[in-house]
Amino acid sequence: MLYEINEKVMKLEGEGRNIVKLNIGDPDQETPREIVEAAYEALRNGKTKYSSGAGEMKLREALASIHDVSSDRVVITPGSKWAVFAIMYLLLKDGGNVIIPTPHWTAYELIAKSLGVKVRFLRTELDSNWQIDAQELSKLIDGQTKLLILCNPNNPTSVALKEENLEEIVSTVDERFIILSDEVYSDISFAKTKSILEFNGKNAVVKSFSKTFAMTGWRIGYSVTSEELAEKMVKLNLMSVTNVPVFIQVAALKALELRVQIAEKMREEYRRRADLACEVLSKTGLRFATPDAPFYIFPKYSNLDSERFALDLLDQGVAVTPGTAFGEYREHFRIALTLPEQEISRGLDRVCRGIEESL
Repeated sequence: MLYEINEKVMKLEGEGRNIVKLNIGDPDQETPREIVEAAYEALRNGKTKYSSGAGEMKLREALASIHDVSSDRVVITPGSKWAVFAIMYLLLKDGGNVIIPTPHWTAYELIAKSLGVKVRFLRTELDSNWQIDAQELSKLIDGQTKLLILCNPNNPTSVALKEENLEEIVSTVDERFIILSDEVYSDISFAKTKSILEFNGKNAVVKSFSKTFAMTGWRIGYSVTSEELAEKMVKLNLMSVTNVPVFIQVAALKALELRVQIAEKMREEYRRRADLACEVLSKTGLRFATPDAPFYIFPKYSNLDSERFALDLLDQGVAVTPGTAFGEYREHFRIALTLPEQEISRGLDRVCRGIEESL
């Protein structure tokens, strides 16, 4: 339903309807001017040729320095989604199973299904603040398990795994297979988060420039994996996407130079939006976890049919995503705070009226 709702929104907008889009995590901010100018200058300087399938060395070295790893472990990809796909493809193309905690970003499940591998879902709940039960995790592991995918902080809940919970997960896996941690929201998290890279082992991280730097349409992300897996990813890049355009990589390098100030500005803006949303939604019968990070809130209302609710709201000019897009969470729906505060307030007022009307 995530993509279906978005398609309906675009269709309605094409018909001239004004929709308050609380359904998709696409930052409303413009890409910072310095980043755009760096790309423009690179284009003027002829940075339009083929390049390394691993990525430009200067960018890889800058990222390696941030993560305190060798640059040989860093691969630049056309968005973090491609990094997720590449890792899943390389680890699962010969079979096996993957464990995915829910609620989960839709792409993980769709990629797994496209590869024909079995998905074992590990359910988490609002009542436990969306933390992962290590004992339940251990029950899903067998000799065919090749991958565990974490999203930390999580999409759609915006809750980060507590350090002790992450330690339990790592201990349970015990290096029997790879943990892939999708950490695209970590740089702008309100709460301190611990990366899977801070643990010993062969675990992998994917990250993106999309959220921190408002660069969703630029399609640039990266992975940090073992050198062995990185080499395989480079070969896959070369036989498929070839390389991320060099002028985009130059822009990404400029983004890293401004990383601290841009991330701080983005973080504070979304903290204000989260505070606003929590204040408004707390006046209803909705239950939700206070966000640890942008951009989402994942409220629950008992006996709600969120698919019907989302479609009814859309008829009234507000788009949200039903919880069924992220697993078996029919009583939940996701709100994305990727609009100016005035628009968020207008959309949330309609959400609250919709909840009252459902009583």
